[in-house]
Amino acid sequence: MATTTFSGPVVSDNGFTGNVTGDVTGDITVNDFVKLTAITTGDLPAAAAGNAGQVRLISDNGAGDDEYCLVVSTGAAWVTAVGAALS
Repeated sequence: MATTTFSGPVVSDNGFTGNVTGDVTGDITVNDFVKLTAITTGDLPAAAAGNAGQVRLISDNGAGDDEYCLVVSTGAAWVTAVGAALS
């Protein structure tokens, strides 16, 4: 199979196969598992309107513990996936 490099947006009428890396925008259908790279709470970017709706996986559960937690940016704060404020 050939490899092609594009410098602008790419659209597919029938999806993509293989590993997709980089920024992906638009409507996305996930038919398999999603792997998130874990970061610590200290590495979360500041919550801002530009990252509202982003989901991140943190590895210290917001308290320095070695536990994983999903957090979502509301645009004003990072909250846990259950809606509690991240401390």
